[in-house]
Amino acid sequence: MQKPDRTTLATMLAGMCTFLNVYSTQPLLPLLRRVFGASELAVSLTVSATIFATALLAPVIGMIAERRGRKKVIVPSLFLLTVPTLFAATSTSLSALIFWRFAQGLFVPGVIAVILAYVNEEFAGRGVGRAMAAYVTGTVLGGFLGRFIAGVVATHWNWRGVFVVLAGLNLVGAVAVQAWLPKAKNFVRAEHLGQVVQEARAHLRNPSLLANFGMGASVLLALVGCFTYANFYLAGPPFGLNSAQLGSIFFVYLLGVVITPQAGRFLDRFGFRHTTLLYCAMMIAGLLLTLVRSLAVVIVGLAIFSSGMFVAQAAAAVQTGMIAGRARSSAAGLYVTFYYLGGTIGATITDWFWHWKGWPGCVVLLGGVSLLSLWLAWVSVRENAVERYLAEGDLDI
Repeated sequence: MQKPDRTTLATMLAGMCTFLNVYSTQPLLPLLRRVFGASELAVSLTVSATIFATALLAPVIGMIAERRGRKKVIVPSLFLLTVPTLFAATSTSLSALIFWRFAQGLFVPGVIAVILAYVNEEFAGRGVGRAMAAYVTGTVLGGFLGRFIAGVVATHWNWRGVFVVLAGLNLVGAVAVQAWLPKAKNFVRAEHLGQVVQEARAHLRNPSLLANFGMGASVLLALVGCFTYANFYLAGPPFGLNSAQLGSIFFVYLLGVVITPQAGRFLDRFGFRHTTLLYCAMMIAGLLLTLVRSLAVVIVGLAIFSSGMFVAQAAAAVQTGMIAGRARSSAAGLYVTFYYLGGTIGATITDWFWHWKGWPGCVVLLGGVSLLSLWLAWVSVRENAVERYLAEGDLDI
């Protein structure tokens, strides 16, 4: 296999192994609610705890990667992620499970924040959109497999076995990434920590980057809210699905394997603005279809919604690297922080709308958030164009 293909495969595997873990408890939520006698909000913390830990540590990891390099952060993070995944199987209470899920999240940004910078640097000038789409495809596969495996193992074995299986898969993937991911050639090491902090502050003063971060946060808020409470929606009447069946619902994620590479090509050809219109239309159309009380139609709606989210993720990740220009790991770390803070809020705020009007209430919230993400994306484009005009006298909005 040629080296560029092996590099792409390694980035896909890194994304896949990471996302095997992040959302793996979603199809287990109705089961965990019964096992621990807890509320929907309490068991949803097994999702949001991982997301919150990711957001918490992402900027720190991003700054470390500016000094240590890309592969030296990515590979150890994958190996270390295996440890709390295995310990989650030993949990004897909901609080213990939440603790280990939080611990898993501490090692997630070492992969996702740094891989974003790696792709933007190593594939610059030779199809960064397609390369980013390949990475996102890996996250799609991981997100699907983590949920699907969790549902099947919990139904035919038990919920503890889920984490044993995922830990084994994660370890195998870490070994493969270590072997196949080459060291970054275009990485420029920051001279000292003060420089890294200064560049991070500069990113936070960049209105175009902040708007792009807000776009990502809004998109993940909608995704987490949707796929957390869709489980309670489909576990109840008239659907009555069990854990294995809920895990199987995430076959809709596999559509992202087809959609995401096409999104990368669309992004390279038509640009960011047109791509944002595409993803927002897909997300809202998908949400509206889930209101039809037919399992087949709901599945189609979830497939369209999730595919729109993957288009958005690829666009926002590329936009982050393009706007930042330099110190991309730091910028990616900040992006991941905002992105996953949005996901943390998503699991909580959707609970209010669930108790207000059930699933239709959730659709109202998530549709509004999708529109908010579109507005923020366009603000990002405009602010970046204004900055270029001030710097170069070339305004293109």
